[in-house]
Amino acid sequence: MSDIWELVVLSGKGGTGKTSLVGALAALAPDKVLCDADVDAADLHLLLRPKVQARHDFYGGHKAAIDPQRCVRCEECLEWCRFGAISPSLEIHPWLCEGCGVCWYLCPAGAIDFPENLCGEWYISDTRFGPLVHARLGIAEENSGKLVALIRQEARRLAEEQNLSWVITDGPPGIGCPVISSLSGATAVLVITEPSVAARHDLERVAALATHFDLPVLVLVNKADLHWETTQKTAEFCRERGYAFLGHLPYEEDFTRALVEGKTIMEYNNPGIQRILREVWEKLEKEIRSLRHPAN
Repeated sequence: MSDIWELVVLSGKGGTGKTSLVGALAALAPDKVLCDADVDAADLHLLLRPKVQARHDFYGGHKAAIDPQRCVRCEECLEWCRFGAISPSLEIHPWLCEGCGVCWYLCPAGAIDFPENLCGEWYISDTRFGPLVHARLGIAEENSGKLVALIRQEARRLAEEQNLSWVITDGPPGIGCPVISSLSGATAVLVITEPSVAARHDLERVAALATHFDLPVLVLVNKADLHWETTQKTAEFCRERGYAFLGHLPYEEDFTRALVEGKTIMEYNNPGIQRILREVWEKLEKEIRSLRHPAN
């Protein structure tokens, strides 16, 4: 089995270009498994057009359900439910049920079932750049952190099984539970940011979270030419904090044009951006391989 290096690509919010960059890395990096851990709003498949090879149900948490045959209509569950999930006709609204289990535990007639909740699906797919593990969480469903952990585990299993060196993970935006779940056991974090005050604040939060988990932080500024002064301040900030600054990308509408055509920017006719991205990958690979250990 080869050493496995897992790079998690994060951003403080959506729309920074994180998925477009992961698509470029998919075209540049050899021997990798790709993982889309943004399970609430997955979109890496739009670039990679995967062919699903295996489909699996994802269960997370529980939802209550009243059996009318056993129910004695004592209406005690109406008083216990703090989420308003039980109607006066003693039916449980699945959109409102939080799965706390109070009604199931206290029902005197034992008329409430508490089955596992089907939250979504996860997939193993083939793409033109290699295997992809991705998922789709159901509308208004929870347990996204659990689903992120599941697909990252599966991506690592594939890498070990196929003797591949890299797992490149397109992580969720922000610093919430799915992001935390995407960091455990990773090798390094690449934060995509923009030249604005808000983006700088987001960068600080995401980098602090990665540092909390003792993960090296690499930074790339996208759309850097929208405000060069802020880009330069971001580079200085990274040097002060010891984050590896990989450089910057200009604002380029070809990223959007490539996305519309279902292509990565490395497959689109833009030699200038492609040259910059190859340099970014070379810096990134050098930084990660210089680390003492791969991911656990």
